[in-house]
Amino acid sequence: MAKLYFYYSAMNAGKTTTLLQSSFNYQERGMNTMLFTAALDDRFGVRKIASRIGLNAEAHLFDANLDLFVKIADALKTRPIHCILVDESQFLTREQVFQLASVADSLKIPVLCYGLRTDFQANLFEGSQWLLAIADELNELKTICPCGRKATMNLRIDEKGNAVKEGASIEIGGNDRYIALCRKHFMERVNGPDGHAGTSSHSAG
Repeated sequence: MAKLYFYYSAMNAGKTTTLLQSSFNYQERGMNTMLFTAALDDRFGVRKIASRIGLNAEAHLFDANLDLFVKIADALKTRPIHCILVDESQFLTREQVFQLASVADSLKIPVLCYGLRTDFQANLFEGSQWLLAIADELNELKTICPCGRKATMNLRIDEKGNAVKEGASIEIGGNDRYIALCRKHFMERVNGPDGHAGTSSHSAG
């Protein structure tokens, strides 16, 4: 039985590297994979999934208007597909998460989604919210805070390294814009040394 998987983490936990390795493992065994990544993230080039350690692969792009079930069903008419892999899956819409579930259930193709769980204000991304809700299997990919604890939060920083507390939920960036921290040090950076929650870090916007 094909399943919908969600691999989630904080920034810089090796999600993309794991995705590319999984795709390679399938291809090494003569199986076809179909890769997707978010159209809004073109830091490494258009239609490209690239990891920080230098691995990369061509991918199909998705935005909020793409019907993933139709796209994959059409591709099946030309070749067998043994696995779907989705990078930046936090940017999926609710409808697209359910489309991917239908790919697993109806087309019987396993779907592996990789993404962040929360944004810089500790709010769930839409795609992550629904993947957490309906995925068959949830897997946390771990990285560490500079203190040595497990990092679970994504701190957005400005050009001086100060915590950014307000702004749009989605802002593409790498190590120059985000730091993965444990909850304790995330709260301290956002709210001050006492770590008590302020209004901005818990807003819904």
